[in-house]
Amino acid sequence: MARARLMARCALIAAVAGVVLLLTGLGAGGLLVLVIGLAGIVGAVVGIWWFLAHRGPLRLLGAVLAVGAPIAVLVLYFTFGLWLTVLLASGLWAVALFCARMALRRPEHGAGVGTPTVRVRGERRPRPRRPVLIMNPKSGGGKVGRFGLVERAEKLGARVILIDPSVETDVAALARDAVADGADLLGVAGGDGTQALVAAVAAEHDLPFLVVSAGTRNHFALDLGLDREDPSTCLDALVHGEELRVDLGSVSGRAFVNTVSFGVYADVVQRPEYRDAKAGTALDALPDLLQGGQGPGLDAVADDSRLIAQQAILVSNNPYAAPDPFGAAAATRPRLDGGELGVIGVRVTTAAEAAGLAVWGTQATGLNVLTARRVEVTGAATRSASGNGAGPGSGGGTIAVAVDGEALILPTPVVCTLRPRALRVLVPRDRPGSVPPPPRLDWRRINELAFHSSPGTTRRNST
Repeated sequence: MARARLMARCALIAAVAGVVLLLTGLGAGGLLVLVIGLAGIVGAVVGIWWFLAHRGPLRLLGAVLAVGAPIAVLVLYFTFGLWLTVLLASGLWAVALFCARMALRRPEHGAGVGTPTVRVRGERRPRPRRPVLIMNPKSGGGKVGRFGLVERAEKLGARVILIDPSVETDVAALARDAVADGADLLGVAGGDGTQALVAAVAAEHDLPFLVVSAGTRNHFALDLGLDREDPSTCLDALVHGEELRVDLGSVSGRAFVNTVSFGVYADVVQRPEYRDAKAGTALDALPDLLQGGQGPGLDAVADDSRLIAQQAILVSNNPYAAPDPFGAAAATRPRLDGGELGVIGVRVTTAAEAAGLAVWGTQATGLNVLTARRVEVTGAATRSASGNGAGPGSGGGTIAVAVDGEALILPTPVVCTLRPRALRVLVPRDRPGSVPPPPRLDWRRINELAFHSSPGTTRRNST
């Protein structure tokens, strides 16, 4: 408590000093620093929007603006002699943020300055007798062969089924056959889409499930606290394992472990050329999708909340800690057993709205962030001709969906739900753990920590 109070006071002192510096400028125009900096951010975001949402000369102009705006800001700072004020203000703000996050860090995450990790402890289980692992040799650029996963798994007593990438394989059928042959554990070395298919079979038969981080991004493994650099360490769970109970998502009857995407991203991954040329395909498709030509808005009902005419909707198996559409690749889920879906809806149709999203973040009008137990999504094709939402339950069309990165076309309405703690995941007892998300910056809470001397009062106000 004493450390938190000290850090909170340091954060407030640094923040106030930064504000005073910018208001007075110490003779170097502090307010001008803010105006130029904000103009640079807006200019860069507008340039990015033009680059993504248009073709031809406007796309070229957008690229120039996106690169040129930050450079212009630096030139103006030096031209007007503001660089010292910028450095001092940036340093003070960095100190304020660091101290604020240290003050708000939960005790179980440690009090040091290093990167903390959290390992959720599970129930210890006896070693499985007949484990079966399904492996995709092409997944993750060939990680199965590069890390010797087949040999190591077989040495630990597992039966390995190698998928032939050249032919279409029903992975779920392979898993069911393995259960029929007496498997007492199912595991996958492959991408998250394959993980979800086998996880559904494991949950159906109440068998433990083993995740081997041999995919490309391994988001599920990341949130389980597994080692994504060396997937062979995941196999240690076969000998020294403990069991975690996690939620399993369902989208129109198909399981998912991470996310279900609707709208812009889902439409892009449907294209056949996407797998071989991701960046080029996205740049070619985005102008039509963002401007509404081929990307009709989405309607959704999340429990009792309605989202109308969204360009993109992301439904996740438990909410992400930082619902930032610009930083989704680095986002993590603090827990996988919370029993709620995370829902993010985005509607940005103009450069001004894109700039507002960049400046205001989760408070922007173009971003909706909420949680729900049931989400129903319909496309524009299911709306009435008058343009009013037809409401939940209306059908008759299809919609592009990306389930854990896999492209699907599903009939509307598409319903997403969650099966709480339905999946038994076997993980190594000795694993890196997951990095907890940084605490949300709550300056009112910082003020309470700095000046309230009663620990009881502080704890009560934090709930």
